[in-house]
Amino acid sequence: MKFEPTLSLAETAGFLNADFEGDPGWVISGINEIHMVEPGDITFVDHPKYYKKALKSKASTVLINSRVEKPQGKALIISDDPFRDYIKLVEKHRPFEAADRQISKSALIGEGTLIQPGAFIGNHVKIGKHCLIHSNVSIYDHCIVGDHAVVHSNSVLGADAYYFQKKDGKYRKMKSCGRVVLGNDVEIGALCSIDRGVSGDTVIDDGTKMDNHCQIGHDTYIGKNCLIGSHAAIAGVTRIEDEVILWGRVAVNKDLVIGKGAVILATSAIGKSLEGNKTYFGQPAIEVRKKWRELAALRKLPDVIEKLEFDK
Repeated sequence: MKFEPTLSLAETAGFLNADFEGDPGWVISGINEIHMVEPGDITFVDHPKYYKKALKSKASTVLINSRVEKPQGKALIISDDPFRDYIKLVEKHRPFEAADRQISKSALIGEGTLIQPGAFIGNHVKIGKHCLIHSNVSIYDHCIVGDHAVVHSNSVLGADAYYFQKKDGKYRKMKSCGRVVLGNDVEIGALCSIDRGVSGDTVIDDGTKMDNHCQIGHDTYIGKNCLIGSHAAIAGVTRIEDEVILWGRVAVNKDLVIGKGAVILATSAIGKSLEGNKTYFGQPAIEVRKKWRELAALRKLPDVIEKLEFDK
């Protein structure tokens, strides 16, 4: 999320009642968690295991719970609870806005777009030209839909990321301030859920088509001209490159990449990154020809066991 207007290091630290190291006028232009940071962003780290990663990241400002040597070209804000203070910044600069109508006055709706009765369009949403939004669709605040998109009934764009931190035996929610962004010519089936980014964007790129009952986790990128079969479950921070096909009931773990042109057969489960232009099947998914050989060998196993017992 970008700050408008930008913040200074001194005013940000003052708001958090925290010490800082760096130029008081140092500019903070956005807020992001570590895997989404860009120059100008502030990010947070609260465990020594990840200090190095945060301090060497693209983030210009690091919210940290220890006094460490400030890297050149960065600023630090020292907090006793960086997670808590990160949430304070999110709540201040993107607070929840209650709706007072079915289609917000601040939503921008393109020429020729049809919104069926019962659909909810939140604050600051942008929908392009010649789209069709079916009844009972919910598009949460700040989401973006490109031109010629179709979203079928009862789908939800922009629900919060499923992201919690365990502390003192309880779970603290990581407040989401990101968006869902649909490209042009995207079609979303009925009863799909696409979670917004924690602080960045969940993106479904141009030409991708999604069947019914799909779940897309936060900060995931799905490339151009992909096909996503029904009941697919794709975890957060996953990258699916262009022209990938996931058939029905495929499950995809977080933080991995599926290469361009890969085909994942139905009911497969993906636990690691996969190369493009290959077909996969299984739980965990492997190249389909290897999997077929495994299954053929398994079918012979009862006969092998029976022969071994007979030979005894």
